[in-house]
Amino acid sequence: MTGPGKGNTPHCLMLLPEDEKFMRLALEEARVAASEGEVPIGAVVVCDGEVVARAHNRRETDHDPSAHAEFRAMVEASQALGRWRLTGCTVYVTLEPCLMCAGLMVNARVDRCVYGAADPKGGALGTLYDVSCDERLNHAFEVVGGVLADDCADELRTFFRARRKR
Repeated sequence: MTGPGKGNTPHCLMLLPEDEKFMRLALEEARVAASEGEVPIGAVVVCDGEVVARAHNRRETDHDPSAHAEFRAMVEASQALGRWRLTGCTVYVTLEPCLMCAGLMVNARVDRCVYGAADPKGGALGTLYDVSCDERLNHAFEVVGGVLADDCADELRTFFRARRKR
């Protein structure tokens, strides 16, 4: 595997020992979102092995199209760390990020993104697009997909099944 950077392949196919642990925290955030009537997506930002931010979807509650879990978590992490560059950080999110959130990862200079379920309708880290390693952009980062994918997808399926019944 090569490191992030222009001309290199940033995708990491190897799980780190802590990836499942932090994804479980993101799943906790997804469950909070569901309890608030939001689409159950959760995110955690980790820097130097410590959680610096956690968030969940709040688009409906905040009437904010940018209130995606990972977007909110990255903004919170920047505030907590006192810097806009999230170098040294990993973003854990239960659903593959969309173009907006993947773009923020590029602009925030994250080192890594670990996601749970792939998003066939909007995934921008390998499914529909892949901005994590686009050589035209000024930053590349590692991506690990499919961590606790079944659990992450089950949260979404359960939420939408219940919504359809109403």
